[in-house]
Amino acid sequence: MTNPRTQALTKPPYTQPQGRFRRLLLNIVRYRVLLIMLLPTSIIFFINCYIPMFGLFIAFKNINYIDGIMGSPWAGLDNFRFLFATSDALRVTINTVGYNVVFIISGLILSVTLAIAINEVRSKIASKFFQTVMIMPNFLSMVVVSFIVYAFLHPEYGFLVKHILPMFGYSSVNAYMHPNAWPYILWITKMWHSIGIGSVIYLAAITGISEELYEAAVVDGASKWQQITRITLPLLTPIMVILTILNMGGIFRSDFGLFYHVTLDSGALRSTTDVIDTYVYRGLIQLNDLGMSSAANFYQSVIGFFLVIGANSLARKLNRDTALF
Repeated sequence: MTNPRTQALTKPPYTQPQGRFRRLLLNIVRYRVLLIMLLPTSIIFFINCYIPMFGLFIAFKNINYIDGIMGSPWAGLDNFRFLFATSDALRVTINTVGYNVVFIISGLILSVTLAIAINEVRSKIASKFFQTVMIMPNFLSMVVVSFIVYAFLHPEYGFLVKHILPMFGYSSVNAYMHPNAWPYILWITKMWHSIGIGSVIYLAAITGISEELYEAAVVDGASKWQQITRITLPLLTPIMVILTILNMGGIFRSDFGLFYHVTLDSGALRSTTDVIDTYVYRGLIQLNDLGMSSAANFYQSVIGFFLVIGANSLARKLNRDTALF
């Protein structure tokens, strides 16, 4: 005969689910202000990021406007085959990955360097001035940036063409006809536009480092370079790794405005400036093929997902504390 005490000990408590539900309600009430603040962002995120996932099946359909999205026939993997069947597919993929790798590495180095340099400025007025100057380009759209670049590179009246290049023996140069120069032009434009906002993130992390660490280093006779390499950079490593992992997710995506507007979509430059986004955009405009453009976006998202997972796994193996999840 079963002992009632033993049965009571082995029997799962009925109050455990109720206790968890009660704690959940208490936490909701306790943090109601923070949850209300989070609600608008969550709704916008859900509308713009999760609901559009319903359209992923368009990548596997042959869309026509007579039958509509739901009634259009299934195409299987034909849209993906069409995306990579052309001779330009390999070129635009290499361009996309190549530019993004360079942007991620150089952006990381320059942003951290700029943040450390601004942090060393002792005058608060000068520090705020430099921060403002560096972050302002980030608020300019690429359409505006394209006009600024055009003002420098105009074949006849551009500042660079008219005043700078003649010093080196060049009378007139049409930069929009020389594709080999544009990897450098796009890199300069991208760094000028983006490293300011990146440096602000790292500067915020630097200001969170305890001053006692630097004071102890000064007492021990550490130079400024040693303080940067032994204190600042090691403590910045976790956020550097996290931001790099997040950037890896977009390595198959590109800044459409940078490669389309800044280059003026010049056909002569496409050998070095054409990327997946501009290639798909022209295909959508010229062919009106929704299935192919959706397939390209699906392909970019899947590859980006696996790159984030892989980069995070590598970071976790090297140092568990620096992993994103």
